[in-house]
Amino acid sequence: MNTIDLWFWACAIVATLLVGASKGGLPGVGVLGVPVLAQAVSPVVAAGLLLPLLVVSDWYGLWMYRKNFDLRVIKLMVATGIIGLLIGWATAHITNDAIVKLIVGLIGLFYCVDAILKLKREVKPTTENIPRATFWGSIAGFTSFVAHAGGPPYQMYVLPLKLDKMTYAGTTTIVFAIINVLKLPPYWMLGQINLTSLEICAWLTPVALIGAFLGFHLTRLLPEKLFFRLVEIALFLLSIKLIWDGVAALTKA
Repeated sequence: MNTIDLWFWACAIVATLLVGASKGGLPGVGVLGVPVLAQAVSPVVAAGLLLPLLVVSDWYGLWMYRKNFDLRVIKLMVATGIIGLLIGWATAHITNDAIVKLIVGLIGLFYCVDAILKLKREVKPTTENIPRATFWGSIAGFTSFVAHAGGPPYQMYVLPLKLDKMTYAGTTTIVFAIINVLKLPPYWMLGQINLTSLEICAWLTPVALIGAFLGFHLTRLLPEKLFFRLVEIALFLLSIKLIWDGVAALTKA
């Protein structure tokens, strides 16, 4: 095995652990998966390699959070997310990833600034709302398809609902488990998943499951207030990174 192979597997193992931990409920770390693996392969290849591993760790997450979820939120976000997936699939050949990243980053940053402004006053939970769910859910489905960046739009709808820690983690895990499974056929048809990538995924599957196990137990240990602060910090950092990546790509174009 040469140095290039060693570097690829090192990046792949770290990325897979992060993806697995996120599916265990640990906030924010999953979004680092593609950027880490992209140090060894192209971002498009990295996204294709990690999607089956997301699905594997999703199923483990489904088992761990089988008693912790909000069914109505799941129904709303999956139903509206499918709209975004279909739009992403239909426009895959013309979509500019840089602009998508920039928009998603700005959405997340807006939420974080708004949350900071509300820190000094008590904010009541919002109620579930079909028009809001349709808007944010469809954007989450679209950005998840084109850039694995469905988190910020999803959080724009779900965080204001003020779900408890385990319900939030379980609901998020289940929503994206369903969305990720639905992404498999179009990813295969677009060539982002193939037999070679699936063989690599088979070797990395145990790593993904270990990550999910660790993420679940760390989520249980975190105090609820700290958990949601970490979610918001992760959202802020992710938003800054997406804005940076989007601007950098547009500048090079």
